[in-house]
Amino acid sequence: MIRFARPKPIIDSLKTGQSLKRNKLTIKKGGGNGGGRGGDEVGKGKGRISDQCINAPCPVRYLRPKEREREARREKLGLISKARQKEIDFQKKGGSFTMGVTTAPMRIGTPGLDYISLGIFTEDELPKYKVTVEDGIRLAKEYSRVLMREHRARRVAEISLMKMRNAAVEALPENLKKAALVRDLTPFPVSRGTATLTPPIEGYLERIMNAAARKSSGKEKLR
Repeated sequence: MIRFARPKPIIDSLKTGQSLKRNKLTIKKGGGNGGGRGGDEVGKGKGRISDQCINAPCPVRYLRPKEREREARREKLGLISKARQKEIDFQKKGGSFTMGVTTAPMRIGTPGLDYISLGIFTEDELPKYKVTVEDGIRLAKEYSRVLMREHRARRVAEISLMKMRNAAVEALPENLKKAALVRDLTPFPVSRGTATLTPPIEGYLERIMNAAARKSSGKEKLR
């Protein structure tokens, strides 16, 4: 005769003082984050790069006139902000020269292929431009005048085209005028012929293609 033993309830096991069994999870060291020491080094490298990008030295801070006046008043009172202190320290270390920014002329382009290296010009023959703020304002105004001149010329051309279109529509008879005034909103076909000065000759393309095919087949036979 087979008997099935009932499992002991948890309350009875607690009463008797038996400890409950728990499942244990084994965790591998260095798993999931790049593998131990290597992952830590990668994380440190990323943190260092992000810190350098966030705290990158800037030779000149952009401040509005009111902000500059406020900062000057604060400096007179002996109050210097962290950004201003960083700027002062940066200027003491050498300023923009520490970042490789120089006032000397630089050769732009592929090394060895510029005008001076090729011997086309010398450094004295190259034009030197010194644009001041007044020159920049004057050039901006002149460029604005050029753009407005082009805009007016384009508008005149568009208006003349519209006048010619209206005159052409008015010259049509009544039955065709009504059809011409209806807007055609159908899209252009994907494959459409290009505009030509003379009407196309029927069968011209086929004749050219057949002649080319005959020439190519004759060359293949000779080979």
